[in-house]
Amino acid sequence: MPETSLWLEEPRVPLPLRRFEGRAEVAVIGGGVTGCSCALTLAGRGVRVRLHEAREIAGGASGRNGGFALRGLALPYDEALAALGADEARRLMVLTEAALARLAALAGDAFRAHGSLRLAWDEAELEGLRREHDALRGDGFAVEWVDELPAPLARLARGAILHPADGALQPARWVRRLAVHAADAGADIREGSEVRVDELDADVIVVAGDGFTASLLPELAGSVVATRGQVLATAPLPELLYGRPHYARHGYDYWHQLPDRRLVLGGRRDASPASEQTEVMATTPLIQRLLDELAAELAGGPVDVTHRWAGVWGTTPDLLPLVGRVPGRDDVWVAGGYSGHGNVLGLACGDLVARAILGEHPTELVHLDPARL
Repeated sequence: MPETSLWLEEPRVPLPLRRFEGRAEVAVIGGGVTGCSCALTLAGRGVRVRLHEAREIAGGASGRNGGFALRGLALPYDEALAALGADEARRLMVLTEAALARLAALAGDAFRAHGSLRLAWDEAELEGLRREHDALRGDGFAVEWVDELPAPLARLARGAILHPADGALQPARWVRRLAVHAADAGADIREGSEVRVDELDADVIVVAGDGFTASLLPELAGSVVATRGQVLATAPLPELLYGRPHYARHGYDYWHQLPDRRLVLGGRRDASPASEQTEVMATTPLIQRLLDELAAELAGGPVDVTHRWAGVWGTTPDLLPLVGRVPGRDDVWVAGGYSGHGNVLGLACGDLVARAILGEHPTELVHLDPARL
């Protein structure tokens, strides 16, 4: 079975060409959500920005993920409060909510706002849900406790919390549209352009490679680890059972159905953590077999798998992104390390790093500085 992402199979409109000759003021490496977001902000402010993508726009994790658009960090909100303090945790949650609203405005029919369910598979996870629910409610963020789950979730999970503004995403369509916005603003976007940091001639370089951050910036190898996420998609199921994103077991399982009732699901990387710390975007028999079992459990019987694929993201030790100047390199910036939550965080952080390059001082960057690690 070809390992092409279902999302990337969709036909796309060619990018507008906004080529300019000569030196760029800012060179961006990476044509995913972060790089396109950064290029859009910079080009919109009149900066000569050139974006280099080794494959195609959204060809990395941005077009090879499970298709979730979620507010917040990889850290549950109660854990973010403990790690960052009340003011900073709240500031970053507000940042992601604003980014999610911006995504909804820019993405058009690539985004469906149906909320997301974080599920508890056991009592310990249920206690964690209660802590996160109470923390969110205590700080005024919309969240709903769900005791009674519909079939077949009722036999699988102990409870859930609903994040009402979240939604499902056709991620490749979304990022391709973001790239069109950036090109229309004047960004010179070059697909099939594989470059290294040290060979680029620009005033400022932005590395927006997420899972490939350590390859592009070896000095950050101890700060961000490539992490593979494997996904599959099925033929349409008889019923629409999971119309919104679902995630359980602390994010190790995640799934939803598309409007045509296809089931898209991913995860189970905890079955082989060492082998899934890799930049190789390929599926493995072990993880795919476990995903087959999860699909059958969710569907209530055997399923017809039509697509299998993998994507790679960057995971940091504290599950916070790396956004800011690279230590020891005044002219090189990085934005990545979203620990599996890049669809919304990437939009936010690409914009943050662009604003910082433009001379602003976004307060959200205090706890995201790569120098912390």
